[in-house]
Amino acid sequence: MSSFILQGGLVLRAWDQPARHESILIENGRIARFLACDAQLSGVPVVDATSMLIHPGLINAHAHSHTTLTKGTADRWSLELLLASGAGIYGRRSARDRYLSTLLGAAELALKGCTAIYDMCLEMPLPTVAGMRSTASAYQDVGTRAVIAPMLADISFWQAIPRLADELAPDLRQRLTAGLPASGDLLGAVRAILDQWDSPLQRPALGPTIPLHGSDALWTGCRDLAQEYGLAMQVHLQESKVQALAGAQHYGRSLTAHLDDLGVLGPHFTAAHGVWLDGDDMRRLGIAGASVSHNPGSNMILGSGLADVRAMMDHGINVALGTDGANCADNLNMYESMRTALRVSHVRTPRMEQWLSAPEVFRMATENGAQALGLEGVGRLAEGFHADLVMLDLGHVNWLPTNDVISQLVQSEDGTAVHSVMVAGKWIVRDGELTNVALRELRGEIQSALAELRNRNGDQLALFERLKPVLSSFCPAMMRKPYTVERFGAAYPAAGDPPG
Repeated sequence: MSSFILQGGLVLRAWDQPARHESILIENGRIARFLACDAQLSGVPVVDATSMLIHPGLINAHAHSHTTLTKGTADRWSLELLLASGAGIYGRRSARDRYLSTLLGAAELALKGCTAIYDMCLEMPLPTVAGMRSTASAYQDVGTRAVIAPMLADISFWQAIPRLADELAPDLRQRLTAGLPASGDLLGAVRAILDQWDSPLQRPALGPTIPLHGSDALWTGCRDLAQEYGLAMQVHLQESKVQALAGAQHYGRSLTAHLDDLGVLGPHFTAAHGVWLDGDDMRRLGIAGASVSHNPGSNMILGSGLADVRAMMDHGINVALGTDGANCADNLNMYESMRTALRVSHVRTPRMEQWLSAPEVFRMATENGAQALGLEGVGRLAEGFHADLVMLDLGHVNWLPTNDVISQLVQSEDGTAVHSVMVAGKWIVRDGELTNVALRELRGEIQSALAELRNRNGDQLALFERLKPVLSSFCPAMMRKPYTVERFGAAYPAAGDPPG
């Protein structure tokens, strides 16, 4: 249907507007206008929405499509353990493996009310045209929007943290600090991808992964590519205390200050996590017009800390909301991310005026997310905007009774009331089922692919088991050093302090 009316729903147009009963005329994938509840137009089909809450599609501002096959595989892993596991759980993948992992994630996002995602995706050793096409095609098949940023690094994890490699046995040190692709090769690979991109609902972006994992040549090259092609850029920035301390040791200033000095920051820039940003870092990001993607679930699961979102907002930063990867959040549920963001703000301080409100959190998951992704015409239900929306069943137990709609959306909804989801005027979920993908038919192939990957990467998984004790000793000891801010729920004990 090129034109139709969603009739009589309870419509929540945006974070700053009350929900009201009305109808929506959709033409050619966009919202043409809002009508009275019982409005009908000659020759225009009507879709009954009288028992539905209609809200803007949620926007996930930080996730990783390559992680979906590995959800639920780790318990009590820090960020550094997760990073060290990479070759074992992400390595030696085929284009089909990448497609299945992305498809599974896109399906979960759609079924849980998400219509757009910022995907920092990993392909080793270099991103390729074929690899990025397999990722984009999975989003195409489900029907979701995506900003796809291949992750880039020319410095290994073991070289990025000062003195960490010294803790390795000599045979491991040589093996793990072997050179990654050179910055020129990485930038050339990305340019080839950009020059051959042909997916309109899915856009390319840049994902230099972590500041200390990139040489200055890589960072300035990404800066120049972003300017040349008009690209968004997302970076894991000061996610953990280890990263923040390592940056200060390596550069003599914070990671944010170093990127600022290189001219990397700007309105196109999104810092993923930002848990260990201090006031000067936030000031720099705010002046640059940059965004931060807040990922409260992942930050807690990985023990990274509690980000100070209120301070970010006070510094003028656009704060969006994400889930992070499925293996460090164990789901891709943006309703859960909203609820977690609200609750985390409550335990950071007893000052209630500093807590995030439900409208603020909903804005992070919609309008602010659109800004972080560089997308126009989404994040709100407004005339002329794309018809990216979610319909929730008001007869579901989550909505009985229906009180304050935004508060209930953030605090009570968990994705189980999702009835239908639309992107650009096309249904991608209808009556709780995907419209474009028969996910159940792929279950066997997904399980087989995972088993084959485990077998293929058995040597890397065995290596990771040898590395766990090194990281489990080195990183906690490093974190006993003071930093400019404290982001743990309790102060980290100094060496020699008694427990408790």
